[in-house]
Amino acid sequence: MSVMEVGSVCVKKMGREKGRKCVVVDVVDKNYVLVTGPKSLTGVKRRRVNVKHLDPTGETVKIKKGASDEEVQKALEKLLGKTVKEPG
Repeated sequence: MSVMEVGSVCVKKMGREKGRKCVVVDVVDKNYVLVTGPKSLTGVKRRRVNVKHLDPTGETVKIKKGASDEEVQKALEKLLGKTVKEPG
């Protein structure tokens, strides 16, 4: 099993947020990572997640370890090449 890296874009496979995309913000240990959606964008709250519950998409955004939700959103805008708006 490959180790998740900071900036990896993933899809959650388990739980109430199943099917939603998130970004790895920090690697806690070999089994857990800290992810965020950010919540205002995808509905995924910043939380610790088991790597077995994540499916990497192969995309990566350039963020620093422990980046804020605003920094993650700006990095996603650069990846997509357009402004990312909050739903609603």
